[in-house]
Amino acid sequence: MKTYVLSYDIGTTGVKTCLFSIEEKIELLAAASQGYGLTILPNGGAEQNADEWWDAMCVTTKKIFKKKLFKKTEVTPDMISGISFCSQMQGLVVIDKDGNVLRNPMSYMDQRAKEELKEGIAYGPQIAGANVFKLLKYLRCTGAVSSSVKDPVWKYKWIEKNEPEIFSKIYKWLDVKEYLICRCTGKAIMTQDSAYGALLYDTRKGKEGWSKDICKMLGVNMEHLAPIIKSTDEVGGLTEKAAAELGLKAGTPVFGGGGDASLIGVGAGATRVGDTHIYSGTSGWVGTVVDKQMVDTTNMIAAIVGAQDGRYNYFAEMETAAKCFEWVKDHLALDEVDIYLDKHDVTESSENFEAEYTSLYDYLTEVVNKVPAGSNGVIFTPWLHGNRCPFEDPNAAGMFFNIKIEDGKSEMMRAVLEGICFHLRWMLECEDKKTPTSNPIRFVGGGALSSATCQMLADITGHKVETVASPQNVGAVGAAAVVGVGLGVIDSLDSVREFIPAVHTYEPNPDNREVYDRNFEAFKLLYKNNKKAFAILNG
Repeated sequence: MKTYVLSYDIGTTGVKTCLFSIEEKIELLAAASQGYGLTILPNGGAEQNADEWWDAMCVTTKKIFKKKLFKKTEVTPDMISGISFCSQMQGLVVIDKDGNVLRNPMSYMDQRAKEELKEGIAYGPQIAGANVFKLLKYLRCTGAVSSSVKDPVWKYKWIEKNEPEIFSKIYKWLDVKEYLICRCTGKAIMTQDSAYGALLYDTRKGKEGWSKDICKMLGVNMEHLAPIIKSTDEVGGLTEKAAAELGLKAGTPVFGGGGDASLIGVGAGATRVGDTHIYSGTSGWVGTVVDKQMVDTTNMIAAIVGAQDGRYNYFAEMETAAKCFEWVKDHLALDEVDIYLDKHDVTESSENFEAEYTSLYDYLTEVVNKVPAGSNGVIFTPWLHGNRCPFEDPNAAGMFFNIKIEDGKSEMMRAVLEGICFHLRWMLECEDKKTPTSNPIRFVGGGALSSATCQMLADITGHKVETVASPQNVGAVGAAAVVGVGLGVIDSLDSVREFIPAVHTYEPNPDNREVYDRNFEAFKLLYKNNKKAFAILNG
């Protein structure tokens, strides 16, 4: 018997609502998406509107069940066995006792709490930017330290200092999906991975839960913290009000789900110890499944709590990955009036051209493939919104390096994709210092839709690269897997790989190794040699 589940992938720029069937494999039946805003403020803030998240969920859910849009399924709302979420992480949503949002949610990208970070952790004798005594307490309790300006606790402390009236009304502090679960069920909870993402979660055996020691050290009111559950736990059923707005059946079970860093690896089928996946979406990361906690404070990598009991994701993150190629579309391509004209055959009608190039990204990928590996020496740094690993620096920025008179936009476009892959290789090699990464690697996210990028990643890293069906939807696949385990139709998250086979494999091309190794060495020097300049311009 097929089991039907609905999952919501709550991203930085939009929601993807996906309907899946679970039988011998997890199969996508229908999907709908809708965007929403992200407000970047002059003081480093990054905020979103919670009602826009909910409205996008309601619109896309109703689209799913309109047969005229999705004829291949006759699934009706009453046939849905469970609902879950995959979401952006390390946001901050503060609510009152009635579940109302007290201010615009603060995105994981928010960087305004620099003073709070400095006062809270970064003074006195330091290691890796953290007070050595607080660092040791942190590592003993949680296995990681909150030393990034973007970590939720500093956003919380920023509200306490700058918006005391709002702070006085706080009932609970939630992450993004937890707020949406609360809106669905009326219950405030926090899954283990989200609690760990707040870096207030004690991971020691027998002491799992909110850390009293860390909360006391940082001045966090523990009454603001919600009860912690597992990703596969059922929170409750849809309320009558939420069901009516979503167009679903009241009482439909809602499960905890997980953050993107937890469930994208699950959706990639990388759930066994030693499995490595690479994600390229708005942000990007390298994640390897390990069975013990580890931390590399020098390179800003930590083994974080995920959706699986007894498993951790050794996790290295970059702030902007495929987002850089979106920047290419907006600023290197669309400002060219003739981007849709085939210069070799200007007599072709626009209709025929559009039939050949069904999207601008397809066209740009074809342009990129005409440029030789190494982009004729042009290098791009993909730090369009600062960076986290292997260095934490909100002042770091993107740049093109080594442009010569014979180079043009085609070289620059390829250099952007290579720059993303160079940074992923850098993080992959940093992970290898602590734990072996796998070969092959599962590559997922919107960046994995391009065969050119997949081959480039294989060539630059030297690893075999595998992709899965609908790689841009793996977060939603992971959320569906969580429901499957919660309902008992999948034995455990360890066995999820059996439900998610690879569909394409890319072998490294040895002919490109030399030029990529050369460019990679230059790429790594660019931050070291320009760190002071970034601070002068952006500090």
